[in-house]
Amino acid sequence: MGNGQGSTGNVIAAVCSFFIPGLGQLVQGRVLAAILWFITACIAGVLTWVLTLSLLPFGWFLVAILSCINAAVYRARH
Repeated sequence: MGNGQGSTGNVIAAVCSFFIPGLGQLVQGRVLAAILWFITACIAGVLTWVLTLSLLPFGWFLVAILSCINAAVYRARH
């Protein structure tokens, strides 16, 4: 979609990944990365939910931020 860091495609992908980790990578055509980010977010969300006794399940949010950054700085290899 985009040509590198800061491109419109990467900004859209980053926004998508903020809401659903891996969605931005999927928009970029990176299916395996999308699946891995989503699974990581699910695991992190469950772990932090269990560890904090469901008071502060912040794991999903942390992975969403990392996934967002990953989508934003992605540069396709030509």
